Amino acid sequence: MESLNLRDILDHPVFTIASEVADELKTDCFVIGGFVRDALLNRPCTDIDLVTTGNGIELAKAVASKLKEASPVTLFKNFGTAMFTYKDYQIEFVGARKESYSRGSRKPKVRAGSIEDDQLRRDFTINTLAVSLNKSRLGELVDPFGGLADLNQKILRTPLNPETTYSDDPLRMMRAIRFASQLGFGIETQSYNAITSCKDRISIVSMERITDELNKIIMTIKPSAGFKMLFDTGLLHLIFPQMAALQGVKYVNGKGHKDNFYHTLKVLDNISEKTDNLWLRWAAILHDIAKPATQRFDLKTGWTFHGHEDKGARMVPAIFKQLRLPLNEKMKYVQKLVLLHLRPIVLVQETVTDSAVRRLLFEAGDDIDDLMILCRADITSKNEDKVRRYHQNFELVKQKLIEIEEKDRIRNWQPPVSGETIMQTFGLKPSREVGIIKDAIREAILEGEISNSFNEAFELMLKKGREIGLKPQT
Repeated sequence: MESLNLRDILDHPVFTIASEVADELKTDCFVIGGFVRDALLNRPCTDIDLVTTGNGIELAKAVASKLKEASPVTLFKNFGTAMFTYKDYQIEFVGARKESYSRGSRKPKVRAGSIEDDQLRRDFTINTLAVSLNKSRLGELVDPFGGLADLNQKILRTPLNPETTYSDDPLRMMRAIRFASQLGFGIETQSYNAITSCKDRISIVSMERITDELNKIIMTIKPSAGFKMLFDTGLLHLIFPQMAALQGVKYVNGKGHKDNFYHTLKVLDNISEKTDNLWLRWAAILHDIAKPATQRFDLKTGWTFHGHEDKGARMVPAIFKQLRLPLNEKMKYVQKLVLLHLRPIVLVQETVTDSAVRRLLFEAGDDIDDLMILCRADITSKNEDKVRRYHQNFELVKQKLIEIEEKDRIRNWQPPVSGETIMQTFGLKPSREVGIIKDAIREAILEGEISNSFNEAFELMLKKGREIGLKPQT
């Protein structure tokens, strides 16, 4: 890493133009932060931050004017920053500055400063790395806080005293854990301990910003690493107490249940190996969320969690609202998977009947494949024979799902006889009788008593109508 010629990372057109403009304006200019860090780590990055000892807005306008495909410049005059996009890149300009914070706010007071002042205000030393763009110093690394050494050692460390860094902007505690998760880095001991001591400061951060970082942790290759750090530092108890409450094992008469927090993390990691679907990962996080509320000890059977899937599904909307997650079809998708997550396992344990498979297809619809991924991930037993048997049985269930779907077309099922047809046939208005007939047709199809076809459903409609005293209109 240290042998890299830093000029090699400056091949983007914005650097060439910024270098020319900075020299014309007789001001120092640097690319700083994430772009430098990720270039040294050979990771892709489309966010470019440029800092100048001159006027950041003036520099941004001048550079954008020379890039034909640049978007209009967006100005943030209060902070002396400006931003535009160029092709797939977002480019931000800022004047080098000092910051000072008040106790109750993350919004700093800003005044002009040197490049070192600007580096000092940043969260971690690996994000303070700056590379000069001026022709006389092109490619020169500016690293007063040892960021390159920390990058080589895979350590996250704050340039200031960590208590000061985290107290000034408590979101940096979430960012520390997120970067550690994303990059596979460790957090320097003093910095890690400071997260624990400063954790209560997270209360001044908006939940939207917290959840944005949480989602980034969830989307890492092994999200359990981040959640363990959130738990061990006490942050999880403050931002997502329902998940923290999963931790722990109770014993009665020498019988204990598994630790549902660490089980959930294993399921989440299993899911993450299969898909980058954020909402399926959220379903993994929430699939057992109601176990603390439903745990009971039975003298004969031991610990039970009856109904945790139903109660868990009912908890999903409130949790999404609490975490400022979207209350739309994404929430409904997670809710559905939480509700149904035991169903395929029941099929594995019992004789797989066509009726049970039809009902699963009917309720899961197009989400059946994701549900099966979740259920396979939920098998975390240390008994390898048991896991192997479950996986073999899951293959039988999957084949049965394919066969039933090809034959009966139940996925995203629509009744072959509509409510309008029932009302026209019997001269009805919307009423209880219409619902009775529709339910009878649905149950007959799901039980395999009739095929999923108009003719057989119509005949059953007439029969059921006669049973409840209805006569077809002539």
